[in-house]
Amino acid sequence: MTVKKAVLTFAAAALCAASSAESLKADFSKETGRVNRALHSSGFAPKVTSTNKAKLAAELRDFNFDYTRTHDLALISSGQRIVDTHFIFPLEHLDAKDPKNYYFDATDHQLDLIRRNGNRIFYRLGTSIEHSGPTVHFNSLIPKDFEKTAEVFAGTVRHYTKGWGDGFNWDIKYWELWNEPDGVNNMWCLPEGDGTRGSAEFAKRDKIRRDLFCKFFVTCLKRLKKEFPECKFGGPAMCSASGRSLEWFKSILAACKEAGVAPDFMSWHYYGHSVEKIIADAENMRKLCDSYGFKDCELIINEWHYLGPYGWGGLRNFDAKTLERVWSGPGSHNGIDSSCFTLSVLSRLQTSECDQAYFYGCRHTGAWGYKDGFNKRYTVYYALKLFGSIMKECNKLCASTRSGTVTTLATKKSDGKEGWLLVSDYGGKSDTIEVEVSGVSGVASATILDHERNNAPVNVVFENGKLTLKKPIKGSAAFLVKFNL
Repeated sequence: MTVKKAVLTFAAAALCAASSAESLKADFSKETGRVNRALHSSGFAPKVTSTNKAKLAAELRDFNFDYTRTHDLALISSGQRIVDTHFIFPLEHLDAKDPKNYYFDATDHQLDLIRRNGNRIFYRLGTSIEHSGPTVHFNSLIPKDFEKTAEVFAGTVRHYTKGWGDGFNWDIKYWELWNEPDGVNNMWCLPEGDGTRGSAEFAKRDKIRRDLFCKFFVTCLKRLKKEFPECKFGGPAMCSASGRSLEWFKSILAACKEAGVAPDFMSWHYYGHSVEKIIADAENMRKLCDSYGFKDCELIINEWHYLGPYGWGGLRNFDAKTLERVWSGPGSHNGIDSSCFTLSVLSRLQTSECDQAYFYGCRHTGAWGYKDGFNKRYTVYYALKLFGSIMKECNKLCASTRSGTVTTLATKKSDGKEGWLLVSDYGGKSDTIEVEVSGVSGVASATILDHERNNAPVNVVFENGKLTLKKPIKGSAAFLVKFNL
């Protein structure tokens, strides 16, 4: 654990211990650290192919994300040869050291759009996900020549950081090796397929795939770190940080230790509805990396999104009643429960073991967007916009507590004149929330986000150091209260 995180954890624990199990507190006189903007990042990016390019870019700026991760960008600008290695270096038999054998133009344009929109770039090397079936694979097949692939990766990094091949000298520091290799029949595939989960044949093939990936990861890591010591390389964006994925992590870390090469970061994903699980995963990953001697290895959860109790089966269902439940009401995929889950996670991440986090987020519309097919914004749009305003205006964290379904985040505005308190109640049943607030002189303004209101002004009561928040309707809700200091 870093000194910074140890101080934050101690401060939060001390404040929790001083309060009762039912009380919530925020103390703006106690600064606990600096806001980490990299924890508010995403896969959203301006589209290359869009008649509303300027409007979409402006919507993304509302979120004030720090980094944009390039994974799956080829899927949102269909027909364009963007980001993925098979687009950049399409003919495997050609010389990877000759810049004439690469096609960078479309990716140059895509990355320039991201940079001009105010975001830093986190580049995923490899391929976007390929849902082509259990035995039909093209881009997601395991590469035939690991050293050749590592050389192509090096050519890509060199183009964007060293000006190679009429490239650029951009400060792109983070480079991820692959994505979800532990996925089944969609990302790191054997020619005959990966088998059916739960079968003996699946276990056998999974071991083969894992061993091959460890060799691939170490080969690429050594090659890239040698030429680009100023950059950070890691990955591999595992499907999760537990279960079968955890065994993949252990194998990779063991392979790196044996090879004498240290990953700069480990990355993984989370889709679910437990705030505690996201935070616990980061704590467990810190312990795991430390146990292999990689104490400086950064931790990055670079895909996360609310996935309700309906699960993947509900999200991908064709039954009308099931889809109605998934897409309407407070518990919908991007509704108020999802939004308050999102705000609670973003708040908790600020004092977690994570160094970066990426809300997923890739397409502008649909399940993983912020609006539906009729261009109506989901409630989660307003949650991301609300948190983005905090990231834009505030730079210091202050002491605050959480209790039950309620999470708080206390921050100070950069000019030191206001303290902003975010209170997110994810699935709470109470119609009233009370917070003891100190270190302030009075309320400047307040807004509410619930199933019917999108960051609308709301009246709150602040008397004798106690803030009282009334929900107009029961269920999930979030308040942003700004105090004069």
